[in-house]
Amino acid sequence: MSFFKEELKNVKAFVFDVDGVLSKDVLSIGRTGILMRTANVKDGFAIRNAVKSGFPIAIITGGYSNRVRLRYKQLGVKFYYQSVRDKVKCLEDFMEKNKVESENILYMGDDLVDFNVMKAVGIPTCPKDAVADIKEISKYISDKTGGEGCVRDVIEQVMRAQNKWFTNEMLKSRAF
Repeated sequence: MSFFKEELKNVKAFVFDVDGVLSKDVLSIGRTGILMRTANVKDGFAIRNAVKSGFPIAIITGGYSNRVRLRYKQLGVKFYYQSVRDKVKCLEDFMEKNKVESENILYMGDDLVDFNVMKAVGIPTCPKDAVADIKEISKYISDKTGGEGCVRDVIEQVMRAQNKWFTNEMLKSRAF
């Protein structure tokens, strides 16, 4: 675990899946047939803080929802890939546009659709309720489940390791 903490100092960008990571792995179906997801506000707070601190963030999902895209756009996420079948291609596009190397990317995924992209990054991570194959290749397994703060967990750990998380002075001076 101490090696993982050292690796956090080298993270320059974050990439997240949606279903099972940023939201629970459950979809509700509304009366009109629209699929609905929930979003954790603490995850959102951490994402906005990371963006404000200069970390590029991408979201890569196989799902499609303009409402979800808008939620993360409002938090400052500039790279949102949806209806994706090949997550590695999206990762490569994100890396090229942000001039960041794969070894400096922390990715969080939860299921087999994330397997190849997780093998392509330096720091693969997952929520507590990820499937066994994903846990096996992860360098860190959050003690939080998908949609319940696992994203906040990894962002906060990275930012603390890099002395970019909130200090008392920052808390006094920042408008939330």
